Amino acid sequence: MTWRVLITCPPMIMTIDQCQERFRQEGFEIHVPEFQQQMSEAALCELIAEFDGVIAGDDPFSAKVLEIGRQGKLKALAKWGIGVDAIALDRAKELGIFTSNTPNVFGDEVADVALGYTILIARQLHRMDSAVRQGQWLKVQGTSLRGKVAGIIGVGSIGRAIARRFQVLGLDLLGYDVFPIDAAFCQETGLQSVSLTDLLTQADVIVLACNLTPDNFHLLNQAAFEQMKEGGWIVNVARGGLIDESALIPALENGKVAAAALDVFESEPLAADHPLNTFDQVIRGSHNSSNTREAVLRVNQIAIDNLVRDLNRAVAGETP
Repeated sequence: MTWRVLITCPPMIMTIDQCQERFRQEGFEIHVPEFQQQMSEAALCELIAEFDGVIAGDDPFSAKVLEIGRQGKLKALAKWGIGVDAIALDRAKELGIFTSNTPNVFGDEVADVALGYTILIARQLHRMDSAVRQGQWLKVQGTSLRGKVAGIIGVGSIGRAIARRFQVLGLDLLGYDVFPIDAAFCQETGLQSVSLTDLLTQADVIVLACNLTPDNFHLLNQAAFEQMKEGGWIVNVARGGLIDESALIPALENGKVAAAALDVFESEPLAADHPLNTFDQVIRGSHNSSNTREAVLRVNQIAIDNLVRDLNRAVAGETP
């Protein structure tokens, strides 16, 4: 059997040659559209009905997109990666469209980037590199990390990997999660499970490592920034929607937030004229914290496994 499959995940597209043999084995006839970072809802609506399945990035698979897809051939949507906040999951289930994701696969990769961003803020290595390239000899008096308090919001696989790295550096650890944090892990790392308010008021550096849900949209808003310690740092390797950027900007201006490292933004790619680009104390990434060759090749295969399974379930008459 031949399946028409839409591929919209940038990391998979970048390694598409390594997937071709597997696509052939599974009978996938693939289509890769042209786009940057993610497709728009309008673009998806134009073509989604043509495909049996999708391996998706962070594209907006809204109720409208899914309804049009189901009127055509769409049977299964395999999310490449963890976050499913851009998928109308309830509507997919109502329509009989199978959905999946690839959880617990990027803990080490994302944690490495969170650690890297934290060290960049503390020691300003990027600024010295830039200065030396320009013939200057900049010396920045940095900040020692040992003894500082790190507050990790979201203590799942990524948050736990971040905590283990921070523990080695001698940071004291606070954690907040909507689910209970494993007591054995707390004992292993010394992490204290606290309320969000306690984390905000005590942490020197706040690291976002949680999923984005309707309940935590703009979790860090004006009220949250007001609760933070003066001169705190923020590292976001999760989802841009967790931070109200319109509230972050004045917090950066008045020094309440002394520095931020943002791998993700509310709207991506970040516009060149975005106000966040005016702050030297903001390190900006390109939603790339999970992107290592090893991780991408591993998750490519998991996403294909998921799509094959769900397409076969659909053909067998099963329902989500």
